[in-house]
Amino acid sequence: MLVAAFAATSLHAARPEPPFTIDPYPSTYQPLPRTDTLIVDVTILDGAGGRMDQGEILLRDGRIAAVGRGLSRDNVTVVQGEGRWVTPGIIDVHSHNGTYVLPLTSLDRKASDVSETSDPNVADTWIEHAVNPQDPAFAVALRSGVTTIQVLPGSTPLFAGRSVIVKPMPATNVRAMKFPGAVQGLKMSCGENAKSYFGDKDEAPNSRQGEIAIIREAFLRAQEYRDEWREYSRGKSKKPPQRDLKLDTLAAVLDGAIPVHMHCYRASDMTVMMGIAQEFGFKIAAFHHATEAYKIAAQLKQAGTCVAVWSDWWGFKMELQDSIRENAAMADAAGVCTMMHSDSPVVGQRLQIEAAKAAGAGRRGGLNLPPERVIAWVTSTPARLLRLGDRIGTIAAGFNADLVVWSGDPFSIYTKAERVFIDGAQVYDSAAPARSPESDFGLGRPEMGGRQ
Repeated sequence: MLVAAFAATSLHAARPEPPFTIDPYPSTYQPLPRTDTLIVDVTILDGAGGRMDQGEILLRDGRIAAVGRGLSRDNVTVVQGEGRWVTPGIIDVHSHNGTYVLPLTSLDRKASDVSETSDPNVADTWIEHAVNPQDPAFAVALRSGVTTIQVLPGSTPLFAGRSVIVKPMPATNVRAMKFPGAVQGLKMSCGENAKSYFGDKDEAPNSRQGEIAIIREAFLRAQEYRDEWREYSRGKSKKPPQRDLKLDTLAAVLDGAIPVHMHCYRASDMTVMMGIAQEFGFKIAAFHHATEAYKIAAQLKQAGTCVAVWSDWWGFKMELQDSIRENAAMADAAGVCTMMHSDSPVVGQRLQIEAAKAAGAGRRGGLNLPPERVIAWVTSTPARLLRLGDRIGTIAAGFNADLVVWSGDPFSIYTKAERVFIDGAQVYDSAAPARSPESDFGLGRPEMGGRQ
């Protein structure tokens, strides 16, 4: 009996776990050479609501070792801040860098890899397989203080595929840019895009109700698929289920292993999608764009769903007709986790200015939005959304040393990023651009900011 029990236990232990989140393409990223550094005499916005004037930050072995005043200067390189401002590295949670590249020619527009549009459900696709690391937008974002980027698929399909989180560092392949240990996300969409694109081809969906029917059917199949894998992993069935890459992704969503990033504008659409999430037992991590979030702030807060928004995009499609500049500030004031996103390599160079514009609208509406609160919209809040809130987005001991030294108040249009650190390595210095990393594409191209 003991032998039989041991054999059964061994057999069960040998059963593989469900393959929903296995990454066969792990990160090969390596930080650049770094030295222990002490940044002194700076105004620190720590990303977590704190501010320290005339502060100091010690970077050691790629991490923040201490924050305070009067820190030891032994065996460190001292950077004199002279009253400049320091924030955590900026985080862009919605980018298409590397797939919708600049400069964008008419040919690039037609041949873009931003979306696989053969089917409304392409949950089996991974955007990292399309990212071109030579896109100069990565280097420009880095010079603008952006240290972490989530590249998402486009929003034409209902299930658009898996995202990838990268560091905007020069590389010849995307694995060398991947943020080690970061989870993928699933890009989904609702509203005009899918029904318009597929409807124009006389294919389904051609209506909002058709979209929801397709989404519900897909999650029903994913529930069955997940249960089959659970039965196999527990030894209750002998034969493993037939692998289905689309269902791998959706089953991981149901298990909470892959967060959902949902393209959605209208309050009515967001409410419907929160109902779908409740029906199938998962949570939508964030609605992206969410131009009517201010209308349903209470429901968003109750669901624990964040919003990633622009400051003032309006009017380029019917879904934006009720967009208002106060959207981000009103959502934040109601307790909704709120952040800015780019969706554009141009906006991706100025995310802190997006936050400044949104905060300005909120202040004119009577809301109290000091800089130490607003900086969270582009640092600690997006870090938590990406499930990296214990590693980046905050200036505190133990966090990755991803920092930006700004020439002045980061929310001023006249301010520029002077120094950028990733994992403690200085990856950009405006005073010595020739020593900053550069992609092969940018070399010799002054219009791209490249070195001669």
